[in-house]
Amino acid sequence: MKTMQTRVFVVHMSSSLASRFFPHAKRAGMMVDGYAWILTSRLMDSLYSFESHVVIESMQGVLGVKPLIPRSEKLTSVSQRWKTKFVHDNPNYALQAELGLYGVWAYDTLFALAMAAERVKLRLPTSSQKTRFFDTEISLTGPKLLEAISEVTFKGLAGNFRLLNKQLEPSSFQILNVVGTGDREVGIWTPNEGIINKKLKSVIFPGESTVVPKGWEVVPAGGNKLRIGVPVQPGFSEFVKVEKDPRNNATLFSGCYIDTFDDVMAKLPYPVPYEFVAFEKSDGSSAGSYDELAYQVFLQNYDAAVGDITITYNRSKYVDFTIPFSEGGVDIIVPIAYDDLNSKWIFLKPLAKDLWLTAIALFILTGVALWILEHRFNSAYRGPPSNHAGMIFYFPFMSLVFAQRERIVSNLARLVVVVWMFVVLILSSTYTASLSARLTVQRLQPAVTDVLQLTRKGDFVGCHKGSFIFDLLQDLGFDKSKIKLYELPVEVHEALSEGSEKGGISAFFSVRAYTKLFLSNYCNKYTTVGPTYPTEGFAFVFPKASVLVADVSRAIIEQMQNGRIKGIERQWIKNPMCSGGSDGTVASNSVPLQSFRTLFGVTGGITATCVAVFLCRYLYQNRYFVRTVTSSSNTTFWSKVREVCKHFDGRENAATIGTNLVGNSSPRSSSTVVPVSSVHVEIIDGVNTVESISESASESTSESVSVSESTIV
Repeated sequence: MKTMQTRVFVVHMSSSLASRFFPHAKRAGMMVDGYAWILTSRLMDSLYSFESHVVIESMQGVLGVKPLIPRSEKLTSVSQRWKTKFVHDNPNYALQAELGLYGVWAYDTLFALAMAAERVKLRLPTSSQKTRFFDTEISLTGPKLLEAISEVTFKGLAGNFRLLNKQLEPSSFQILNVVGTGDREVGIWTPNEGIINKKLKSVIFPGESTVVPKGWEVVPAGGNKLRIGVPVQPGFSEFVKVEKDPRNNATLFSGCYIDTFDDVMAKLPYPVPYEFVAFEKSDGSSAGSYDELAYQVFLQNYDAAVGDITITYNRSKYVDFTIPFSEGGVDIIVPIAYDDLNSKWIFLKPLAKDLWLTAIALFILTGVALWILEHRFNSAYRGPPSNHAGMIFYFPFMSLVFAQRERIVSNLARLVVVVWMFVVLILSSTYTASLSARLTVQRLQPAVTDVLQLTRKGDFVGCHKGSFIFDLLQDLGFDKSKIKLYELPVEVHEALSEGSEKGGISAFFSVRAYTKLFLSNYCNKYTTVGPTYPTEGFAFVFPKASVLVADVSRAIIEQMQNGRIKGIERQWIKNPMCSGGSDGTVASNSVPLQSFRTLFGVTGGITATCVAVFLCRYLYQNRYFVRTVTSSSNTTFWSKVREVCKHFDGRENAATIGTNLVGNSSPRSSSTVVPVSSVHVEIIDGVNTVESISESASESTSESVSVSESTIV
């Protein structure tokens, strides 16, 4: 019986055999917690007949059933008369003097038989007939007596006597529990209502346990179960929940991580019997922190630990962890503040500060690029230095409203303008949309931005009680007196609502799993800020060098890959995100530079390419002049730079286009001043033939141009 998986046994045997059976069962270790024994009415009725107290002691916690016999004066009288006569006739068997169940039934049966005999007027045989009374093959009065006894009804010692289909009408039963030197009633069963729960009392099972046995074991006796420690924390019950069942006083374990452990252990290639044990005190409160629970595994008080236990360096010194089955990280939860729509600087908030500075710089650079590309050809970019500076700032900024009227001459400048207009269109549309949203919808921003702000102001912060985050906060520079511990999410909510000034906290540090669940309940009131401090996730704890660590880790990997662990998480955590689709993290309220990095890169690249092409063409066309200036040894470096810049600042009209067609020209050619209205230029180098270029100028002015080094300015 001990090697069977069954742990509930129904015992139906004689009292003499039972008196030897139960002491053997106790010695075999089968009268302990987890077993249940149920006696039939025959054996339960003879309980009083056991002479040795050793037998009763070995039967502690046994259950039994016995027909319910209502107490009455007649029953008391008959029982007393029976006991007196029995003891008188059998002085050596005083313990068996009680009128038992079968004695009561025998009394009622004979009483019913007598009543039936009277009804059929059955006469006893005379002395002369006694020898032939049983000679009859078939009794002539038997059928009449049978019919009469079937119709007899009366209230006997055992209650109402009535036969249905020649069977005694079912009666109610007592449910008895062997405790101490006798039995006690713990419940009543009736044919119509079954067990009457209102009258059901607590049962003491073998081993003085009040926990109802589950009736079976995964592995037969002989192999020890693993004792799995489970933390008792009143925080987020979705992850781990430990509670008492009011019906049978059993400890119930549930939650996402309990189901995850069950699922992983079921994937092992061999059966591992285990049982969950709450890490609690006698009053049901937590017996310590997560570090202390892990240390109990090291002390071998538990064979493993399961729950929301984070992998840390200190814990890994004395226990081994499986691979994490949940993501890690520590977040900073802070209250949310709302934008002030009456602020006089609200028009600057649609764009981030770095985006404003980059856009302004790009405006100026685009203006400079257009000046470089146009000022040698376009009269609008000519004039005194103030006009040059005005056009550099005027044209790009006027493009915001598309109000510029100046004609662009150079094709390179036109390409720059086309790209720039596209950038302006995107930038202005984004600004308009962001400003409109800010003015029409309440904007959220975190009340605290980073840890430095908290430490600098000396604000109070909080974390979960018993968590490793307490040590992390001290490493970040927080004083112990500034760290408050909380257990329930509602306590965290109240503390954050009050703030550090009113006795609460300014920020709450929480692991990633708790953060998601907390923000899903308060996503419109709190958010996360700053960096997420990297930590390992939750894992199962085993003793050092445990052979189960590798196999359990492989099972975790398998269940993660097939999505089983995620499925369990979805079953327990129904709404891990805010209703609006946000995870509670408030990014920058303003449009960041990152959003325009690609666009600015493209326009900057095109603009720089156009300027580079223009400068290369200029240097190539004026290569002899530049060579002459740079080769002069009588002038300083800055004088040469000024000479080139002065040359570059000169006006280039349409007549110079023709010089691009000229071949090599003599460096010895002299400069000549000729009228511009009708130009006829002859360039003689003494080697090449004379090439003539004739072209009308675009402007009828009295200006003169200087022809030197094959360049007409």
